Amino acid sequence: MMVCFCTIPGAYAQDITNMEASNVDEQISEFVRRIFQDKSGNLWFGTNGAGVTRYDRRSLEYFSICEGFGGYAVRGIVEDKEGNVWFGTSGGVTKFDGESFTNFTEKDGLINNDVWSMVIDSKGIIWIGTLQGVSRFDGKVFTPFAIPEAAPDFSRGVTSARIVHCIMEDSKGKMWFGTNGGAYIYDGKSLSNLSEKDGLCSNSVNCILESKDGNFWFATHHNGVCRWDGNSFTHITTQEGVNGTEVWNLYEDKSGNIWFPVEGFGVYRYDGKSFTNFSKKDGLASHAIQCTYEDKEGRLWFGGWLGLYRFDGKSFVNLTKQGPWQQAGHRPPQQDPNGNIKALLMPQHKCYNICKTSMITGKGKPWSNSPSEESGIPWA
Repeated sequence: MMVCFCTIPGAYAQDITNMEASNVDEQISEFVRRIFQDKSGNLWFGTNGAGVTRYDRRSLEYFSICEGFGGYAVRGIVEDKEGNVWFGTSGGVTKFDGESFTNFTEKDGLINNDVWSMVIDSKGIIWIGTLQGVSRFDGKVFTPFAIPEAAPDFSRGVTSARIVHCIMEDSKGKMWFGTNGGAYIYDGKSLSNLSEKDGLCSNSVNCILESKDGNFWFATHHNGVCRWDGNSFTHITTQEGVNGTEVWNLYEDKSGNIWFPVEGFGVYRYDGKSFTNFSKKDGLASHAIQCTYEDKEGRLWFGGWLGLYRFDGKSFVNLTKQGPWQQAGHRPPQQDPNGNIKALLMPQHKCYNICKTSMITGKGKPWSNSPSEESGIPWA
């Protein structure tokens, strides 16, 4: 049995004050860490302690250890060319083939079970960043990939000399790795490094993004965001209207806007000219957002502490177990025609199948003959 303990820092504690405790219980998860949409249109929400949740346009389904899922915390979600969905978790790597889960761990050759980042490159190779370095997986064999060690950052909750926080492939096929020693770039033959000595705003890199204009953006843990044009760095500071220092994520939407959350200050959007801040006044109860994702319909989703949010172009809507999920007149997806509710029990991680007001962490089955199923209306 795994028991997790955590403290709630200032920003989190303030968020709880902003959101009633009862509303926290209504969230699809207390902490949504990753968001992904697969080729079939299913939305996957990786949590920080209760496995993964899937929305299939009809219902919410929760998958954790009870259903064969590999770990409690989900820090990476990708899909291969065959339509398999892969998850990087606190317990290794999990593959979902549409029917069942297959788990890969150290006993299968993975360098370490504590996965922090994952990407599939243009050749179909899965790169996995862990607490103890990088593995490459070609579908058959895990191969270690050496990244230089860096001083552990003990100001963070989890750290090591070999942790890899993020992995990214750029438009030229080079692989980028975010570490405690800055960013490492692999060109297929050798590694090079960008760090504070080159102008990087901090060596503790959480996320790397190549924008459509060819610039590289870096989200760091201790000194905010900076941008590299291939020659020099530009540090984004309060002069541009951006506050805070702890940044976990960078995301570019289809319109070319760049989004990033800053711990304690909500979310920022850069439209190519200026930065706009979104916070409590715009519907964000949480100031600890960690991920951003744009779905096939062009809707922007945000996940973090205190659950899931969707941006409607002007403000943020909090998506709870009760919605708002569908268009007007349609039943919430987790409620069947008899009023049975499918929801999440946290943090016990036990499998139940109890109806009405109770909560479960078991694999749910889509209900038939519901208006939302027959109409096929997507999660609006």
